[in-house]
Amino acid sequence: MRYEIVAEEGRAKSAHMETVHGVIETPVFMNVGTVGAIKGAVSTMDLKDIGCQVELSNTYHLHVRTGDEVIKELGGLRRFMNWDRPVLTDSGGFQVFSLTSLRKIKEEGVYFSSHVDGRKIFMGPEESMRIQSNLGSTIAMAFDECPPALAERSYIEQSVARTARWLKRCKDEMKRLNELPDTINKEQLLFGINQGGILHDVRVRHADIISEMELDGYAVGGLAVGESHEEMYGVLDEVVPHLPKAKPTYLMGVGTPLNIIEGVYRGIDFFDCVYPSRNGRHGHVYTKFGKLNLLNKKFEKDMRPIEEGCDCPACRNYSRAYIRHLLKAGEMLGMRLCTLHNLYFYNKMMSDIRTAIREGRFAAYRAEMTESLTRGSED
Repeated sequence: MRYEIVAEEGRAKSAHMETVHGVIETPVFMNVGTVGAIKGAVSTMDLKDIGCQVELSNTYHLHVRTGDEVIKELGGLRRFMNWDRPVLTDSGGFQVFSLTSLRKIKEEGVYFSSHVDGRKIFMGPEESMRIQSNLGSTIAMAFDECPPALAERSYIEQSVARTARWLKRCKDEMKRLNELPDTINKEQLLFGINQGGILHDVRVRHADIISEMELDGYAVGGLAVGESHEEMYGVLDEVVPHLPKAKPTYLMGVGTPLNIIEGVYRGIDFFDCVYPSRNGRHGHVYTKFGKLNLLNKKFEKDMRPIEEGCDCPACRNYSRAYIRHLLKAGEMLGMRLCTLHNLYFYNKMMSDIRTAIREGRFAAYRAEMTESLTRGSED
């Protein structure tokens, strides 16, 4: 990997990152394809058309079905889904948080009951690394526990200490896997994850520990899981300065357009979130003046595009009225068009952010977008 910061403005940075699977220009939004596909009938060819640089898939879900060993036999995830650009796989650690009723945490790892068929699954640091190696992703995430943001201090401290121990095991196992003759991607990168809820001292101490491990990149996890936006920004203000500036930084699972702009302002490179596709499937679409709910009656005869001047496939060809009709009729095309628009909006926003940083006007861009998104639209 080669990671070069090409422009800075305050803590905001824009970098050129070269990987074995292609170049990533940051800040970047990773389009979320949990099981190797974007929900909303969006193909990998669509992703290219709307400017996606990195696709993100989920280790736990692909392990449960179709199975990482099958995917390895078929040439790895990128070949399986016909995607020739970088892929990041998360580790399954978030499912330790989201599947609380179906798991039990031990020092060796986590015992799950599959949410699909109830079968018993064990995943620890070594298992997560092996699954991600089988998938052949560009970037693998370390296996961690994501504690609830507002959990008791004693629980968070124990959890973070275990996550640090697990990270060492992940690093050792990835080194072993990358040296095996049948490994799909021998240049697979490893990102460690900072945890600690909203406890600044725990976060900073953990950031210092993982920064010494000389990883390929560093993520801030365990946010957008119950805390306020102000608390999230406070954590970033404290933690990001303790992560290596010369390595990529990733804010996991965040978020709204304003969240992303504020994350960039605080030094974040990578983002992902299900909002664009999830909201799109429910007729909620993003514009520079905030979200519109196309199911509203007022759009029944509105022949304008979702957003004037937008060059996405939906706005180039269809009206609000027609897309609303599709959504009301339960037609998949309506969900697809809204999802395509939303993902295009996010990817275009990231391109605009990169340009603003590289032209030294990010502060002005941030102020303009904050005012516009906060004010909203009368449409």
